Amino acid sequence: MAKTESLSEVHQSVNTDKRKGWRRILAFIGPAYLISVGYMDPGNWATDLAGGSKFGYQLIWVLLMSNLIALLLQSLSARLGIVRGLDLAQASKQAYPRWANIPLFGLAQTAIIACDLAEIIGMAIGLQLLFGLPLIWGISITIFDTILLLFLLNKGMRAMEGFIVSMVFIVGISFLVEMFIVEPSLKEVAKGFEPSILNGDALYIAIGIIGATVMPHNLYLHSSLVQTRKIERSNKGIKEALKFNLIDTTVALNLAFFVNAAILILAAAAFYKNGLHEVAEIQDAHKLLSNIFGNVAPTLFAIALIAAGQSSTVTGTLAGQIIMEGHINLRIQPWLRRMITRLLAIIPAFFTILHYGENALGGLLVLSQVVLSLQLGFAIIPLIHFTSDKKLMKDFAIKPWVKVLAWASALAIIALNVKLVIEEISGWAKEANNWWIYVIVIPALILIVLLLLYVFFHPLIEKKRNASKQLVPHGNALDIGKIDKISYKRIGIAVDFSKNDRNTIRHALIQGGKDAHYYLIHIVETAAARYLGNDVMDHETQSDAANLEKYRANLEDLGYDSTPFIGFGSTGKAIADISNKNEIELLVMGAHGHKGLKDLIFGTTVDSVRHKVNIPVLIIR
Repeated sequence: MAKTESLSEVHQSVNTDKRKGWRRILAFIGPAYLISVGYMDPGNWATDLAGGSKFGYQLIWVLLMSNLIALLLQSLSARLGIVRGLDLAQASKQAYPRWANIPLFGLAQTAIIACDLAEIIGMAIGLQLLFGLPLIWGISITIFDTILLLFLLNKGMRAMEGFIVSMVFIVGISFLVEMFIVEPSLKEVAKGFEPSILNGDALYIAIGIIGATVMPHNLYLHSSLVQTRKIERSNKGIKEALKFNLIDTTVALNLAFFVNAAILILAAAAFYKNGLHEVAEIQDAHKLLSNIFGNVAPTLFAIALIAAGQSSTVTGTLAGQIIMEGHINLRIQPWLRRMITRLLAIIPAFFTILHYGENALGGLLVLSQVVLSLQLGFAIIPLIHFTSDKKLMKDFAIKPWVKVLAWASALAIIALNVKLVIEEISGWAKEANNWWIYVIVIPALILIVLLLLYVFFHPLIEKKRNASKQLVPHGNALDIGKIDKISYKRIGIAVDFSKNDRNTIRHALIQGGKDAHYYLIHIVETAAARYLGNDVMDHETQSDAANLEKYRANLEDLGYDSTPFIGFGSTGKAIADISNKNEIELLVMGAHGHKGLKDLIFGTTVDSVRHKVNIPVLIIR
């Protein structure tokens, strides 16, 4: 049966009913900590280092403002997941037509890849700083974190949350120790919380800080992760869940703010105060820390960078799953989804190093943040629409003052990110041989802006139509009605001459009885069979033909009619070809029983066959 829940592997896997008092609050703690790592990824590090080294403590208030906006939007995301039981991608699928969901999925997936690119670069830089590993080797190693993700998924939601919290703890402790080493001026830090007029480079870096702080994939992720908690579906239970998740979000995001502030303060105290105003590269920061403070601070810096990159990678993968399943209802194996995303992110990193050299990775990091900024509006605008809708959210629709704050935040973020994108494109346009700006980039941006306008206006125009839509991912259950007996006259039986054949044949005979005709199917998979097909007459083929004849004769003695068929080459394709050619009405197959690594090596015949035939397939274990 298809699973319709968001992150169905861990949906409602954490029970909250049996806990009381502070233990009950702890049962809800976790989702926001997974979200918080997105606010501490290498993209944030780059903007924080640039801001601290160039302007000292002046931009701390921008960090605080960004954190407050993020807190508001993440609380809306959690509200959507708790009240409607849908993640942001599923809600978008219901609210917008399919033609719009496809580009929405494409943009969201691009943002995931851009985010993953930042994690790859950060992880590779961390490994280089700590072990002297070349960046290209560090990037290659990041492929293997797929294994870590699968391990964590198999261990359950709490194990994954424990891993992420541990990584966040390592990052926090590393910077806490470094803060004691650099000894910042508390008076000047406090002064940095006073808002100041921004212009020129300060405005540009401030835009970068905001763009790197509020990340679109976190909004998708949070709306899904809150559904891992099993709650009472009453007004009281939902109110309690909203309250505890707000506490979780507030604490986690404030911790993320302190880490980001610590990076900025570290850069201000270590570099700005020493006249080093142009530290924007993570590698530069590490080298300068080593020159100023010895080996302890840069080592802690590298460890924190690796921890931040690894934890952000895990959450980015989960967000990719949510977006794919929600927008286009496509479910693939976690390891395959992870590998595809990682490879798509590694390709530009490899190309940049090989073509432009290792020093160009800093520019690629900035570009990844620009791509993220393009996606922000497509996540924020629907989120505010959905949580404002009284017909769908009922008593839990956001209040007017919250709506005003949310739209003001959305407008500010989108305007600032648009400014960032325009400035980046203007810079590219000044370069020589820039025809691709006018042929590819600008037309793509025009289409993106038109889609953004559609995303904003569609829910306002189509409110009545949206309210009547089904509120479940796969529609409502049908009336089954009268059940007529189905009689199969042509039944295929796939055999492999193993001990499982007896059970497979027995179940097939039960389905059709003595009135049906049975087609005994076996596929020869030798190298010769794959090349020569029907012309092969090797020992295995002759032996298999003799075995099939024994089955046929045995069935004839029992009063059943059957015909043996031997196929050659690819098992799935050959079984499907024989079934289609003989107009078989039911196919009975034995499950091979492969698990884990064997499935990757030997493949899954059952899956291959069922996608190539349009008849019922009965799988026997």
